Amino acid sequence: MANDRTVEILDSTLRDGAQGEGISFSIQDKIHIVEALDELGVKYIEAGNPGSNPKDMEFFQQVKKLNLKNAELCAFGSTRRKGMSCIEDTNLQSLLAAETKNVVFFGKSWDFQVTEIIKTTLEENLEMIRDTAEFLTKNGRNVIYDAEHFFSAYQSNKEYALKTLQAAVDGGASVLCLCETKGGCVLNECYEATKAVYEAFGDKVKIGIHTHNDSGLAVANTLMAVDAGARHVQGCFLGIGERTGNANLSTIIPNLQLKMNYKCIPEENLKMLTGTAVKMGEIANLHLDPGMPYVGTNAFAHKAGMHIDAVLKNPKAYEHVDPEAVGNERVFLMSEVAGRSTLIEKLKKFDPNISKDDPVVSDIMAKVKQMEFEGYQFEGAEGSFELMVRKTMGKYQPFFNLHYYQVNSVNPRPEEGVCACAQVKVEVDGKIEVTAGEGSGPVNALDIALRRGLEKFYPSLGQFRLTDYKVRVLDGKSATASRVRVLIESSDGDDSWTTVGVSNDLVEASWLALVDSFEYKLIKDIEKKFKKII
Repeated sequence: MANDRTVEILDSTLRDGAQGEGISFSIQDKIHIVEALDELGVKYIEAGNPGSNPKDMEFFQQVKKLNLKNAELCAFGSTRRKGMSCIEDTNLQSLLAAETKNVVFFGKSWDFQVTEIIKTTLEENLEMIRDTAEFLTKNGRNVIYDAEHFFSAYQSNKEYALKTLQAAVDGGASVLCLCETKGGCVLNECYEATKAVYEAFGDKVKIGIHTHNDSGLAVANTLMAVDAGARHVQGCFLGIGERTGNANLSTIIPNLQLKMNYKCIPEENLKMLTGTAVKMGEIANLHLDPGMPYVGTNAFAHKAGMHIDAVLKNPKAYEHVDPEAVGNERVFLMSEVAGRSTLIEKLKKFDPNISKDDPVVSDIMAKVKQMEFEGYQFEGAEGSFELMVRKTMGKYQPFFNLHYYQVNSVNPRPEEGVCACAQVKVEVDGKIEVTAGEGSGPVNALDIALRRGLEKFYPSLGQFRLTDYKVRVLDGKSATASRVRVLIESSDGDDSWTTVGVSNDLVEASWLALVDSFEYKLIKDIEKKFKKII
């Protein structure tokens, strides 16, 4: 079986991932995640523990209505309880009630866990595993057995650890998934234990791997296990989960498929990887790490001038895979260390025929260096950079003119969630609008007031929102008089962009970034309409 070049993927975002701090999925969130993973083409989706809470049971009832194209759902639970038959065990009955074709159940492999945690005998534990697998199999379920703490068990008592696996096989399990539950295994330990299990059971069942990231080795251990014979891989798509998280499938899948020549998802779907990561992040209300391999916004970002020059000549110089292969894109970061080649590449968007000798190139280079000296940071604020370029090249017209803005703090608060109010007077095509807004802070109040003033002229502004707000003090020596840099990230559901403002006044810096965000959205709308016409 180890010669088989197919690795089946089981995503546990809805079960193990939901155990991460700050993660709470509604039933509708769970439905959306199932749809996203099915679209991507994973084999199994571990959808939760129907015996643990009413929400999971209700979800299993609702998810039956979905017409999945690629994925199969799995209900998750434990072995029968000690001293109880399978028929009497309510947890096992709930697994059947979920009516999934596949069931994942876990049992104890480590003798320490058996005698000290669940307080039973080693022999009864074997019976619990065997009975549960047999009960589920006889009820028509495909059974995946998760051997909890297997690698600790293998180091502690190899003979007993293997007996627990044999019990699952005797009961009819089709997959033995070795769980690296504490996340403390190093590579050779994971490889050797997995290889031993493969040699003992690989001709009867499929061997799986489930790793945690407590030592930062979850992805590496997973790849080692596959190399040792595992053909079933469990993880969470964004690596979320309890403690430091689970093995990150958005990294594992392309590593296996692009680097190790295994098929995990349909080849044509690999281009959906980055889009799926963004969608999953939105559903989970997570700000994705820009440095995440393959799918992060910085995964193919180049800043140093020499690097950029080399990539423009041949991307293989500094890119290990084509960004388009995983649905990402190459980014050239604009900063004071970027070279002229970087700038030329960016300016071609506005003038395809521009050359390095054009005077505007020198003007923009000088402006970038001066503004970054003042505290601006364009490498993380493409929206503001593009607006600055348009203004310098004469390809910009303002969408509105500001007459004034005014912000006041409110104390005591008139109501929950309100501690500031703002007033804005703007002009669009000769028409004046004076609007006010209340918010949970001055920037929130300004956002609301400006949006109210402009939406009647530009209705699409109601379709985007601010998703992140960062403030950095640039000169700590000046205390409260220090200059600050504000970065605002925005999204309209299809795209996201970042804008920047710098000032000695926090509100003014925020206003500059806020206005850029609004204007960049309006420019994007015009470009989209133009493309449709073409």
